Amino acid sequence: MLRPPVELMRAAGVPELPLPRMCRGGCAYEPKWDGWRAAAFVRAGGVFLQSRSSKPLAPYFPDVVAHLSELPAGTVLDGELIFFDQRAGRTSFAALHRRVTAGRGLRREVAARPATFVAFDLLHDESGDLRDLPLAQRRPRLEELLAGAPAALPVCPQTGDRDEALLWLDAYVPLGCEGLVVKDRAGRYRRTGWWKYKVRDTVEAIVGGVAGDLGHPTALLLGRRDRHGRLRYVGSTTPLTAPQRQEIAQHAKAVAPGGRHPWPQPLPAAWLGRFDRAEPLPYVPVRPDVVAEVEVDQAFENGRWRHPVRHRRVRADLRPADVARWEVDAVTPARAATRR
Repeated sequence: MLRPPVELMRAAGVPELPLPRMCRGGCAYEPKWDGWRAAAFVRAGGVFLQSRSSKPLAPYFPDVVAHLSELPAGTVLDGELIFFDQRAGRTSFAALHRRVTAGRGLRREVAARPATFVAFDLLHDESGDLRDLPLAQRRPRLEELLAGAPAALPVCPQTGDRDEALLWLDAYVPLGCEGLVVKDRAGRYRRTGWWKYKVRDTVEAIVGGVAGDLGHPTALLLGRRDRHGRLRYVGSTTPLTAPQRQEIAQHAKAVAPGGRHPWPQPLPAAWLGRFDRAEPLPYVPVRPDVVAEVEVDQAFENGRWRHPVRHRRVRADLRPADVARWEVDAVTPARAATRR
């Protein structure tokens, strides 16, 4: 029997969607869901859910565990825990975090927001360890195993047609899909070997602060104004390059001593999405009159980009008033040009 923890397959990011011939056994394309990666171990004594970092998740997902317990003992699945928000019409990453912080309210949270386990690989079944089999053989066994399973245990869609996969982006990105995962049909289950292609878009935001110091900024803290004119925090950038640091140092001006700024100092860790690290971020508040062009992915929720964005350049031709307004439920539309 395969026992936890198991090192889960990782996917390396690629800027272009691979062609089918780039995989030795042909490429298989699957939606990349915005959720929590997990392995499910079905045993005679119960179900163990393992996170990507090997932490136990079963206590927070009793609804998923109940469905998994109906599968044959010895089953080990690789998949993604997600919650689909019917009102928003897309997945909600924040709802997964609420499971962990719900405490005594967990039962109420589970009833209000039932989770789904999207399975995309079968690592072990009653016959034994399947990781040395090619994906082309593991996939049919997964589909057979979950045929007729509850809706909360779906098999992740998969296609070998790259053009169909590109069409899937139009269908799935608005629902909470970040892009596509590409797998070699001849590939065995190892630590590495998958690719991930994320849909990205170019947008503008207002620079509200910098990490580091104003002469040598290391990252930008970004905002957008709401309908009342207040600057709302929307995300931070990845580390700036040397030319970008020089550019920002030339344009950004510190808030005058004693001047008011709408963000707390330091910036709360919860604003940064650092749920696993509680350290707030000290920063230098700047006058919100510099517009930055940034590259973002689709992980946008509660008015913020959850992942660090990539700074591209300062838009000196734009005023802060030209930047799109802050909205809680706004979703960044993916541009078709970024998918080719």
